Amino acid sequence: MPDHAIQVLQSAAFSRAYKKLHKNQKVDVDAAVEMIVRSPEVGEHKRGDLAGVYVYKFKSQNQLMLLAYEYDPHTRMLLLLGSHENFY
Repeated sequence: MPDHAIQVLQSAAFSRAYKKLHKNQKVDVDAAVEMIVRSPEVGEHKRGDLAGVYVYKFKSQNQLMLLAYEYDPHTRMLLLLGSHENFY
């Protein structure tokens, strides 16, 4: 399936967190989003109350970042973005 067929959506919480990042951190987040678009199963599938949510962990400027998302064949919904300390 070509990449252009996939729609990437952002929650308000994701958008707010993204706006606060420094330019070099945004580059890392953009790369993580690219990865999720290409391989949505790359993240860890959550269970229980968070069933259906995936969390992708990646490094940005030597800090562990988490990106929570949901997906189906046509969309990637970016839910949350943050450092490991203040996530969920």
